[in-house]
Amino acid sequence: MAANVHQDVERVLFAEEDLSRRVREMGAQISADYAGKDLLVVSILRGAAIFAADLVRAIELPLEMDFMAVSSYGNDTKSSGVVRFLKDVTSCVEGRHVLIVEDVLDSGLTLSSVAESFAARNAASVEMAVLLRKNVANQAHVACRYVGFECPDEFIVGYGLDYAERYRNLPFIGVLKRELR
Repeated sequence: MAANVHQDVERVLFAEEDLSRRVREMGAQISADYAGKDLLVVSILRGAAIFAADLVRAIELPLEMDFMAVSSYGNDTKSSGVVRFLKDVTSCVEGRHVLIVEDVLDSGLTLSSVAESFAARNAASVEMAVLLRKNVANQAHVACRYVGFECPDEFIVGYGLDYAERYRNLPFIGVLKRELR
């Protein structure tokens, strides 16, 4: 990796200011929608961690936060088609309003599997907040209540999104240079 990771990005798709503004807007809407409800926010590790941290700080309600690690990629850049649950939540889900926070809706396979898991545990409701919904062919129908941005089908990094566990620390989301992937 180059000494300056910013130089590894071909172009910026979503600037730091745009991300911050949209996350605040999403937090305000979630605050209004979940007022008076027992909210459990579940961040999907690792990609959604930065987005989830910013989002929960923008939600002006009491809430509990938990984490899941789920993989459908393995070490590849495309989904394997098999979802593996690597770490489950430790919080009780039954009777609670669960908001799944994910970085990218790509194939839809991961989010569908996670939502089904919470529904099977008798959550009062299960909704999703995704930072980016990629425009990809054959995307499973996943009803995301909160979507930050529509995103082209590019190889993106930054703001939690990685390539080989790098670039998560970029304050923006950009397209990684082709020669680096």
